[in-house]
Amino acid sequence: MLSKIELRNGLFLIAVFMIISSAHSQIVDSPDDTVAGIPVNYTEANVGDYALPDPLTCNDGQPVENAETWYKKRRPEIVALFEQYQFGKSPACPKKIHYKVLERGASAFNGKAKRTQATIYFSENSDAPKMDVLFYTPSEAAEPAPMLLYIAFTANSMVIDDPGIKPGFIWNREHKKVPAGEGRRFERLDVPAVLARGFGVATVYYGDIEPDFQEGAQYGVRSLFSKNNNLPPEDDAWGAIAAWSWGLSRVLDYFEKDKTVDANRVAIMGISRLGKTVLWAGATDPRFALIIAVCSGESGAALSRRNYGENVAHIASPARYHYWFAPRYQQYANNVNALPVDSHELLALLAPRPVLLITGNTDKWSDPYGEFLAAVAAEPVYRQLGKEGLNTEKMPPADKPILKDIGFYMHDGGHGMVPDDWNVILDFLQKHLQIKD
Repeated sequence: MLSKIELRNGLFLIAVFMIISSAHSQIVDSPDDTVAGIPVNYTEANVGDYALPDPLTCNDGQPVENAETWYKKRRPEIVALFEQYQFGKSPACPKKIHYKVLERGASAFNGKAKRTQATIYFSENSDAPKMDVLFYTPSEAAEPAPMLLYIAFTANSMVIDDPGIKPGFIWNREHKKVPAGEGRRFERLDVPAVLARGFGVATVYYGDIEPDFQEGAQYGVRSLFSKNNNLPPEDDAWGAIAAWSWGLSRVLDYFEKDKTVDANRVAIMGISRLGKTVLWAGATDPRFALIIAVCSGESGAALSRRNYGENVAHIASPARYHYWFAPRYQQYANNVNALPVDSHELLALLAPRPVLLITGNTDKWSDPYGEFLAAVAAEPVYRQLGKEGLNTEKMPPADKPILKDIGFYMHDGGHGMVPDDWNVILDFLQKHLQIKD
């Protein structure tokens, strides 16, 4: 394990030096590729050397030797750096936000669940951006239920197989809002399996918060805060990922007002770009009790400084997803080693709360090994706060989960979820959230 002396050197030379090899990574090299005109490396030996910023050294060089220094000084510094350089700075909750409950406690799933549907209006104008929230609690729950909140790629009526769900709308590929049945189909959530473990299930559609295309800000929550529509955005203006994350916090605001939900035990979960979203939501909102990021990859849990798979140049390209981030992020596309932060610090911001990273051994674009290395590099912060990291520097093979306070699971498969992921997710939830303090 890393010694205190190594931690105080100001830069982690995380053994890029000791553990970067295909034998350790469990990922077999593949032919290189090109995306958006930018080369993609899939050979571990060509990753190159890099050094990581030390999350336990303050900007002025002061070492973090206790929890007080972490919470009062170092953690706010890291949050501010991510706001300035990667995700942008989000506004506070608007005062005119309001809610409308459409249905409360309706019987569902053969009496096993109680279904509630509500709409969150982000402003006093009911025609402005709004978000539908759907959630279930176990019918026999004697106390407020812990909740798994899933941010989805499609409307609630397409995420869960229940005829009682209000029909939803989605944004299609032509950037028009259409009935959800006309859109892409995704895997549905297994609500009964979650209920059987004593947890509730909630879902929201990310497109309700803001549509996922370059001009989407004018239709989403960022439009409610825009004052300079005719001027270029500030370098640290919030991007779409920050907007989606902000929306998740508004769901938690609502849960705090609902007596059927234990708002102190709400876990958040997302896949791919929405895996990045839940990581940033957990970093900016410490009320979330547990975070599950599936295949979050570049600019999520995978180390950006590793030249493997997708990199900052790919993801922040004007031809791809630059609008997800603060404008300043693009400046580091070809100089990522100068970026003041990296993904291990994003994971460190979640401490001491449990975080589970799920990857796939054939999802090389998302760099599963880079996610594992980030988890290893975040471990000193967890230890500083009395929690347990992975306790290994060797990446586990596929289908061998590590479910400590930092959890890691690599399924045998590619990008997204596979059926076996659910047992791991439920085990992790039950281990870390089932028992109250």
